[in-house]
Amino acid sequence: MDPKQRIHFIPLESDPDIFTKLIQEFGIRSLEFQDVLSLDLADLLPGGGLALPTPVYALILIFPTTEAYEADLKAAKRLAHLEGTHYTGHGPQEPVIWFEQTIHNACGLYAILHAISNLDPTVAKSSIDLASLFSRFLELCVALNPEERAQALEESQGIAEAYRRAATQGSTAVPNAEDEVNFHYVCFVKSPLNGHLYDLDGDKNGPVDRDVSLEGDRGMLSAGLKLVKSYIKDGNPNFQLMALVPSS
Repeated sequence: MDPKQRIHFIPLESDPDIFTKLIQEFGIRSLEFQDVLSLDLADLLPGGGLALPTPVYALILIFPTTEAYEADLKAAKRLAHLEGTHYTGHGPQEPVIWFEQTIHNACGLYAILHAISNLDPTVAKSSIDLASLFSRFLELCVALNPEERAQALEESQGIAEAYRRAATQGSTAVPNAEDEVNFHYVCFVKSPLNGHLYDLDGDKNGPVDRDVSLEGDRGMLSAGLKLVKSYIKDGNPNFQLMALVPSS
């Protein structure tokens, strides 16, 4: 476990209904999560047998990790801090809003925050209740550096309580918050500022610009699926993919 992760949350079950209920508690309307049931673009576009509502605003991937994978992430973060190259971005001029994960087992929460914090401004205006818990939290966090942002999340009792309710709604036995979980969530979004595809993982050293310019729904989905395949290139079938889309 990362020494920064002093707080423990119950792991969130990878169920799109649970994810949707949680963002609704945060004050998000007219958006929902849906399972992505194919990695074939043609299946998912309008007219395909497994078509998703459009547009797709974000993808969340849950995949099995290994000790080597986690050790590499920690080593990279330590080296970045030692070399002074760790991410310190903050403010509205940043291409994306990123949260460093400092809450153990809460990677599902971080993936959700990354998805809904980086909505296109027009979509955000119509989907986020301005008086909501999340709207107030996001307004606070935009100006903060990563360390301050992480502390703000740790101290948000409203988010913690909404998350606790969601994490105890799954169909499987609720694990202990201190348990080690061998699955991890990451989020892929389109930057509302530069239109690039970003890989957002709170365990990394900051947001990762995949240097792919996205145009339209097909671009987000096509590039996102390629990125998903790079995570599961060993053919491991034990993954799940969800998309943030307009409510059906």
